[in-house]
Amino acid sequence: MFIRIMIAVLTATFASAASAAEDWNKSAREADFVIENFTFASGETLPDLNLHYTTLGRPKRDRSGKIVNAVMILHGTGGTGRQFFRPQFADVLFKKGGLLDPAKYYIILPDNIGHGKSSRPSDGLRAKFPHYGYRDMVALQHRLLTDGLGVDRLRLLMGTSMGCMHAFIWGEAYPDFISAMMPLACQPVEIAGRNRMWRKMTIDAIRNDPDWMGGDYKAQPRRALRTVASLLLVAGGSAIPLQEEFPTRAAVDPMVETRIAQYLDTMDANDWLYQVSASEDYDPSPDLEKITARVTWINSADDFINPPELGIAERGAARLQNGKYLLIPASKEGKGHGTHTWAALWEDALAELLQSSE
Repeated sequence: MFIRIMIAVLTATFASAASAAEDWNKSAREADFVIENFTFASGETLPDLNLHYTTLGRPKRDRSGKIVNAVMILHGTGGTGRQFFRPQFADVLFKKGGLLDPAKYYIILPDNIGHGKSSRPSDGLRAKFPHYGYRDMVALQHRLLTDGLGVDRLRLLMGTSMGCMHAFIWGEAYPDFISAMMPLACQPVEIAGRNRMWRKMTIDAIRNDPDWMGGDYKAQPRRALRTVASLLLVAGGSAIPLQEEFPTRAAVDPMVETRIAQYLDTMDANDWLYQVSASEDYDPSPDLEKITARVTWINSADDFINPPELGIAERGAARLQNGKYLLIPASKEGKGHGTHTWAALWEDALAELLQSSE
């Protein structure tokens, strides 16, 4: 089912936002789950694989001892679980009385392998780190929930961008594990066309930079990473608000330099190479009918990475047993691919999903 939803933007004072952050942040806990001798789909192994994660709230159990209020939220490529602490997400959903108030839900925010404080190439193995794919990442998330946290069912699975793609894999691989699912900003098909083009360009930029040295660089290959950052800046932007905010060349040029510099300060070439290459095993399209969870899937019309004119989403949504697809129209309030993290733009749809899946 294809539905266009109207954008509703919420505003709040700085004082109330700070108060909200104080409330939901009180229950935040960080920890690590170590898996010994994990074997990847490639056949490679890692003796001690660390998965870092953050939780909010506390588990609630039924009479049989099963956890009934678990929510897992999966980040995008290059992100971490703590990206959901940004005010545009957390102060909307995690606040007292919010849709995902930690007083009600046990919220699990993993750092996927290769990201954040979990095991990653930049820890020391560099290009000798095992090659992982999206299905490895989902298998590790499942191990974290079942073996690490004692969760055998999710009240809600959310995922943004890469996490959106992970959600489709989850729905097919573990259909009885999920009650409700909200994938945001992705397509349930093999990554091809323009989406693959910009990813391949970033991979080639790194591999073809002599300073990369086959992954054994002494300093970051900044020429390659500048190309990566430039492509990310274009791919993540939304045309209408960018035109309004930066209407002249004099406004655009310093903004570009500032934002590229911010990327360069935080990126590791090997980590990015592995992160973006992990998508090469992704293609849930043959098995969409296996997904039994109630699904609300949301994309935005101003998303460069997932352009709606391809019609992929409508065809995929028609194959879901119990799902619907929503498209947020392009507007000056849009955030491009990043609309997935601005919860005020889609929280009404989440409220309806939670209510209808009780």
